[in-house]
Amino acid sequence: YSRGNSDTIISDNLLIFLTLLILPNTVLDIYEDKDCTTKITSIDKLEVEGENNVSSKTLYAKYKVTIDGKSITTYDDVILKNKILYQKEIDEKTYTQIGIDSIYYDNYHKALNYILRKLRSKLEVRMYLEDLETSDKDIEKILNRLEEIGFINDVNYAKAYISDSIYLKNDGPHKIKSYLLSQEIDEDIIDDELNKIGKEVIYDKMEKIILKKLKSDRKSSAYQLRQKIVIDMVNLGYSKDIAIEILENYDIDDGAKLKSEYKKLYNKYSKKLKGYDLEKKIKEKLYSKGFDIHAIENYIQNNLH
Repeated sequence: YSRGNSDTIISDNLLIFLTLLILPNTVLDIYEDKDCTTKITSIDKLEVEGENNVSSKTLYAKYKVTIDGKSITTYDDVILKNKILYQKEIDEKTYTQIGIDSIYYDNYHKALNYILRKLRSKLEVRMYLEDLETSDKDIEKILNRLEEIGFINDVNYAKAYISDSIYLKNDGPHKIKSYLLSQEIDEDIIDDELNKIGKEVIYDKMEKIILKKLKSDRKSSAYQLRQKIVIDMVNLGYSKDIAIEILENYDIDDGAKLKSEYKKLYNKYSKKLKGYDLEKKIKEKLYSKGFDIHAIENYIQNNLH
């Protein structure tokens, strides 16, 4: 190898990077020079707990740089950027820049690990960085970098959130869209991804939810039950009209519920009321519970007398 040979010249940055990879944990030990006022004493490689294994795209190394007896924890990127590997001394400007760059890369890697634990929207990452008291300039720089390498992607985020909501939860399209809009995802992106979910998938999902509600409610009248289910489906983010359409396919028999409610009311009021007054009271109570007036009258006629 000859630095003077143009065919074999390697850039300083690449040479420094390769040196960082092959040198042992204590990669530099420069002894005091009485003529220097700001001396780099040592650069020691630190162990990064678990973080180096999360992804090949996020591999990095942390170092403790000792300058005039003061230690700075920094990153390989900072060492390369400021070209301090082979310097015996640095000026005040470089020392200050190392501190600024170290803060930036610290917040950058925290944001990266925040995303790796769970897919995040750009807004979530921005708020996370704000909580770290990151400067506005660094926030924009970090967000842009994470978008460039694909760790922030509105399309992928919307796609993943919609899939999880449809197949793992009971959330409907309207609720899903509302949430994604709150995350500042572009409406066209949301609509495009939602349209990729077939209408039959949404219909089948709604039908399963409605059937479960029909089977689990043993107290409400048919009218009450229909009203409750429609309201529940709307709150989950589904279409009111489609919920009503599905319910019309099922005949909800009030007979057993009417009989049960009638017995409860009769036992409660027959001790105080008789005849017309008892009939009126029971009829009022059953009607208020949503039972059909004709079904109530027929049942009372056949049982009260």
